[in-house]
Amino acid sequence: MRTEQEMFDLILAVAEKDERVRAVGLNGSRTNRNAPKDIFQDYDVVYLVTEMESFLEQPSWIDVFGEQLIIQTPEDMSLFPPELGNRYSYLMLFTDGN
Repeated sequence: MRTEQEMFDLILAVAEKDERVRAVGLNGSRTNRNAPKDIFQDYDVVYLVTEMESFLEQPSWIDVFGEQLIIQTPEDMSLFPPELGNRYSYLMLFTDGN
């Protein structure tokens, strides 16, 4: 399993190398100093981008994060209401456990 620092470095590197990315943020338990750290903590990452269409047209852009064990895209599911707006989520589990 990649370390937390390796993951942070990768997340930032993706943002820095892609001119469409204007900002990157992290939310969830990793941002809460009072949340206990455990091996099940995930990375809730937000990339703020100039436009989404090119990302959606080239879904392989996420391959840089590692080999995927499973991926879910809630906005493509019928239960996710489209009126929530201009966003797109990738829920991913990688073979290394991240």
